[in-house]
Amino acid sequence: MELMICSAARWLEDGAMVVVGTGAPCAAAMLAQKTTAPNLTLLFEAGGVGPLLPRMPISVGDSRTFYRGLMATSMADIMETCQRGMVDYTFLGGAQIDQFGNLNSTQIGSDYQHPKVRLPGSGGANDLGSLCWRILVLTPHDRRRFVERCDFVTTPGYLTGPGARESAGLPPGTGPYKVITDLAVLGFDDATKRMQVESLHPGITLSKVRERTGFELLVREPLESTPAPEPATLEILRNEVDPLRYIIGRG
Repeated sequence: MELMICSAARWLEDGAMVVVGTGAPCAAAMLAQKTTAPNLTLLFEAGGVGPLLPRMPISVGDSRTFYRGLMATSMADIMETCQRGMVDYTFLGGAQIDQFGNLNSTQIGSDYQHPKVRLPGSGGANDLGSLCWRILVLTPHDRRRFVERCDFVTTPGYLTGPGARESAGLPPGTGPYKVITDLAVLGFDDATKRMQVESLHPGITLSKVRERTGFELLVREPLESTPAPEPATLEILRNEVDPLRYIIGRG
């Protein structure tokens, strides 16, 4: 979990705007803000804009998401800001993700009226995934999540491939960017929009990543190794971002 959070924080550049939820995405944004991106602007779905988080919030409406913020506004204003093309990144997740970065947080099973499992649904995920410039996904890596075809597309990635997102009326240039798992960092091939392995975490082999993926992965050359977190970065993560071990665990 620490490696995933540190890896995600590296993709958030100084001066960017990012919509985050609670959990690991919030930890990654907080870590970036306290290290390499002090001017990173965090937005929360419930209306907090630009807070300097003192501690890990437990929900998107936690009072800490407004602490020393730029604005205390509403969900409507957050979504409007995304619609206007002003938000660089959003963190999303789901029970399933396919090779084009489509996400499912609605159901397991193809029958909508009688699914095997009913999941929480979209919330703001579809809006954020449709309107923010780049989607970042933090997720464990296993075959149940990385599937050939999502049982339900809650949040559009590149849909069926090149041009499909734009044909559906979504803003050109938006879409999935990085998928950060406990095994690797994955991106998307520019030509095919298919998911590709870009770096392997220390001690992880490409065969293990493929073994835990339910579709054929592309591999970017040269395949890199994910940098291990610096001790100073881990110190900040453990003692300033998540001292109570809500996210990184108590072990």
